[in-house]
Amino acid sequence: MKQIIVHAPATVANIVCGFDVLGLALNEPYDKLVMRLLPEKTIRIINKDNFMLPVEPEKNVFGGALLAMMRELGDNIGFEIESTKNIMPGSGIGSSAASAAGVVVGANHLLNSRFSKLDLVRFATYGEEIASGARHADNIAPCIYGGVTLIRSNDPLDIIPLNFPPLFVTVIHPQIEVKTSDARQILKKQILLKDAITQWANVAGLVTGFIKEDYDLIGRSLHDVLIEPVRSMLIPGFAELKKNSIEAGALGGGISGAGPSVFMLSKDEATAKKVEQAMRSVYEKIGVDFHIHLTTVNNQGVSIH
Repeated sequence: MKQIIVHAPATVANIVCGFDVLGLALNEPYDKLVMRLLPEKTIRIINKDNFMLPVEPEKNVFGGALLAMMRELGDNIGFEIESTKNIMPGSGIGSSAASAAGVVVGANHLLNSRFSKLDLVRFATYGEEIASGARHADNIAPCIYGGVTLIRSNDPLDIIPLNFPPLFVTVIHPQIEVKTSDARQILKKQILLKDAITQWANVAGLVTGFIKEDYDLIGRSLHDVLIEPVRSMLIPGFAELKKNSIEAGALGGGISGAGPSVFMLSKDEATAKKVEQAMRSVYEKIGVDFHIHLTTVNNQGVSIH
């Protein structure tokens, strides 16, 4: 059987002010999939980790994404997936997106690239729907395209890869659970116009900062007046984490996706290491267990090996 190995990276969605429209890919951590073509129309899922995720295709992110692809294939073929997840489910750094994106990119490679990247994002969002109840692409798009992406529209899909300067990313994952569905439910259903205007300006400023490689503008624009004030209540020590990280030299940052992970952007590795220590000290002081990653932006996205 033809076999490939797929690496699917973690991602940071929203990038503070860009709720559901901005995302970036990380070089670490990443999930590993071993994929094979099958000579029958079936999906076989083998978990090689201890997360006990369902193996029934209709209940699994892999299955949701692949079933969407297979509906458009028409061929009498299927797929076997051996999954080793290094991105913890519920971590807020795109665990479900890595599964959905990784499996469709791998399947497309096995099919000699029948589908475009935009098609692959569309298929992968069906996997995200199983995980979170919504077909959003802010993690999926950077996972497939790499780098920093803007989702201008979900229907129809309109994805714009952005230029950006070198960036180091420090991510801390407190060992608590925040479900994406719960984090969505607590958001306000209506917002003030003045807050919307502030948010639009920050999103425009952040995109411009990336494109112009203007670190100061990126830092000034990393502010969220809509989502963070509500969701930060679910994350212990958030205010101190953010304050100490910026004092250590971070450009800025905030909640990764729906949380509980918190990320900070820095323009060089030395600063990112200072930010890492600042983050560690907060959770060591309040006694919250955590994992921490110091990495860079992944330009490639899902890769085949």
